Amino acid sequence: MKKFSIVIFFLFSIGLLQYCTSSKKAKKTETVVSYEKDVVPILQASCTPCHFPPGGKKAALNTYDSVKFYYNDLIARVKLPHDNEKFMPFKSKKPPLSDTAINVLELWKKQDMPK
Repeated sequence: MKKFSIVIFFLFSIGLLQYCTSSKKAKKTETVVSYEKDVVPILQASCTPCHFPPGGKKAALNTYDSVKFYYNDLIARVKLPHDNEKFMPFKSKKPPLSDTAINVLELWKKQDMPK
């Protein structure tokens, strides 16, 4: 009977581990954001045609290196108040970036801008 109680206690303890906070943290992994898969679609949807050659007359955002170079300005401008004259995308051209899109760009930077 004592062995049976120990086995039941052991199995019960293992079952409870799934509800443990540290166990949940171990299961969660941060999504890896890539330039090609995640960043390019955001830029194509929100920054064309103004920042995409050949028609774009503004700083080009059509290559990995150019986006990396202009990242700080890009993120600062999309986070400005919408009535600020430097806010991007320029009013009436495209809708503002969603919080989700901005979070993707920030996570990409945090992850050292993987291609």
